[in-house]
Amino acid sequence: MMKNPEQTIGNIADKYSTVFISYVDNEGFPITKAMLKPRIREGIKVFWFHTNTSSNKVKFFRENPKASIYFVDKRFFRGVSLIGTVEVLETKEAKEMLWQEGDTMYYREGVTDPDYCVLKFTAVRGRYYSNFHSEDFEI
Repeated sequence: MMKNPEQTIGNIADKYSTVFISYVDNEGFPITKAMLKPRIREGIKVFWFHTNTSSNKVKFFRENPKASIYFVDKRFFRGVSLIGTVEVLETKEAKEMLWQEGDTMYYREGVTDPDYCVLKFTAVRGRYYSNFHSEDFEI
């Protein structure tokens, strides 16, 4: 059993550069994509990502906000799946909040690029796996 879920999961989320995000397509099938780790994390409840507005995941999140994210620690073969919802944000404030120097490699027109948006993932519960044991938890 995790002694401190926020610390344990937060450490995994912060340490690795890749996270997997899943969404549901228009036929009801789950699709999983690798993404860069979240730019901002609010505990283990809210995670902020940047992505291309033109991506399929944005299209499908607008139709169905249900999502999951998965962080994995390959070294110790442990991971955590969080389920919740995604909001697609295109406001100036959200885009500026996540913008970093060098992001023009993804969004050529800068922070106002119409192909740049923010995904705000809000978790409702999770499942942690470590040492051949899984544990569900509420957030």
